[in-house]
Amino acid sequence: MTGNLTVHTTWADDTAQVALQFTGATDWFTMAGSPTPCPSEEASRALHDAVVQAVRNGGGAVVPAWAPQDGRTTGH
Repeated sequence: MTGNLTVHTTWADDTAQVALQFTGATDWFTMAGSPTPCPSEEASRALHDAVVQAVRNGGGAVVPAWAPQDGRTTGH
């Protein structure tokens, strides 16, 4: 997906779910690679930031590689 997008990340039960929406639209789309293991709510915020940056960089709307054992993103 490309264009003006909204990214929404939710975290529960050590799992982050990431969805995308064309800004102003009603439909949400699950991002490729979601859901993904995520150790904490704090880590999900870092993941969200990495996803936003990947989308801005033209990351092809794929959840960035994630290292759930230490809570840090890799590759972005």
